[in-house]
Formats: sequence, C-alpha cells, structure tokens
Amino acid sequence: MDRFFRLDIVQTSSLHIAYEHHGPENGAPVILLHGFPYSPRAFDEIAPPLAAKGYRVIVPYLRGYGPTCFNSPGMLRSGQQAALAQDLLELMDALGIEQATLCGYDWGGRAACIVAALFPERVRGLVTGDGYNLQDIPNSIHPLDPASEHRYWYQYYFHTPRGVEGLTQNRRVLCELLWQLWSPTWARNAERYPLSAPAFDNPDFVEVVIHSYRHRFMYAPGDPALEGMEQALEKQPAISVPTISLCGADDGVGPASDDDEDAHHFTGPYERRVLAGVGHNIPEEAPEQTLKALLDLLQR
Repeated sequence: MDRFFRLDIVQTSSLHIAYEHHGPENGAPVILLHGFPYSPRAFDEIAPPLAAKGYRVIVPYLRGYGPTCFNSPGMLRSGQQAALAQDLLELMDALGIEQATLCGYDWGGRAACIVAALFPERVRGLVTGDGYNLQDIPNSIHPLDPASEHRYWYQYYFHTPRGVEGLTQNRRVLCELLWQLWSPTWARNAERYPLSAPAFDNPDFVEVVIHSYRHRFMYAPGDPALEGMEQALEKQPAISVPTISLCGADDGVGPASDDDEDAHHFTGPYERRVLAGVGHNIPEEAPEQTLKALLDLLQR
C-alpha cells in the first residue's frame, strides 16, 4: 500500500472493490480512476494535495487489478465498458456518495464518461483523459486509417489465442512495453512502472483484459445484466456535466489532433487542454495540470 493512502474494501453486486482513500469523510468526494495497464499509483501526486484541501479522495483498483476480486468463481470476468461504469456507480452507492467529481483516463476515463453521460445527477464535474471515451461498438467493424490500426496492434493481438498466452506469460514485460510506446517522451517510465506492475498480478487480470478488447469489437458476448446500459451507449449519449478534457500531445495510442473531434459530444460547460510533452498516462505524467483541472472544476 502506498504511504499516502489507507486501503479498504467494499462489496458490490459483482466485486469486492479495493480502494485507497484519504481526506475527511465529510469532504466533497473526488473519485480518481486509472486505466489499462496502470494502477492507483497514477494519482500519487494528485490525491494528497486534494486531501490536504479537504476533499474526500477515493482511488479504486478497477476490476482485474490489485486486491479487487470477484464475488464468486463462476462470474463472467467482463471487461466491457458498461461493467466499468456499473462498478463505479455501485462503489458510489456503497460509500454513500450521491454525487462526486470524477477524474479518469483510458478505462477509468471510460467509466467516468459513461456515468457522466447516463447519470449526470451523480457527477458534479468531469476531468477526462483524451475526451469522449465511450466506445462506438456497432461501428467497430469499420477500419481506421493505417497509422491508427498500427498503434492498435495490441488490441488485435488480444483477439487471438497467441495474445492470450502472450499476456499470461509476459504480462509485466508486455505492459511495460505499452508504457514505453504510449508515453515515448516521458523520462520516468522506468522509475514509475515497477510501482504499478504488481497490480497486474491479480488472477483475473488477463481474463478481464482479454474480454475488454474482444467485447469492444463484438468478438465476445457481454454480461446480459448490462445489456440495457450497452444499448443506451450505442446511441453515443452526450455529456452535459462541466468537463475538462486533457489530451496528451505525445500520446502513443492517439496523439492529440489539432481539431477537437469530440466537442460535439459535450453539451455543458466544456474545455479541451492539450498538454505538450505528455503521453497517454496523463495524471502520472502531468500531475500539476491534472490537479489544476480538478480544482478548476471543484472551485467553480
């Protein structure tokens, strides 16, 4: 456990969710959500300053990471986007949080964006890494430009039995490679990666990851209990809550474009900030800018 946080566990309908927390219990809640392949360590330089300002900070381990575990062996190890959002909603319910400011990127950004889109009354404000993170699954059958397809090699790798075996046998080496490819100009990859890597030793990590990258391309069925939410997401609902989008100019998954292609998805107060010299791991690479974005929303 990191020195900045206390660790606790709360039970939801599917999981025992491990989460790190700090700050007063009666503070305005802020939930920080990591992505793949990352961990709560991404927020080590963000959560303590928030807590010092009196905010209640919650940093969960997503399904398949760290101490978070499923309630029973027979449950589908789903990594679909609706599962991540449902986990977030149920975490808030279990902790008695009616409304929170959310900050997430990658998988965590997807969970945050979905809750903001479908349950705006639960979200005071949103800081999202790389814009509108909802997957457009029905249109996933259409190819992207060749450069983007090249950057998504790992997703197609995970569609194959070879990819399952590769992730199983080489999870730490493979995930470290993704860190290097996705944050090519960040000087702290070698220093920070070993702090997150133990979270990938979760026994459900491989199964959840593989399901995530197959479901989004319609190569794996989802959880029937989440079908209603998935159908709602097919409509690509707009996000109306106050939002700041942080985009890394050096993101190896998808460098920030000059034009804001996501702006039409946001119907409330919205701002896009492109961060020079920053890759995919936005909160860990740019903690000051991420903290500023959160405080800009919280202090409105």
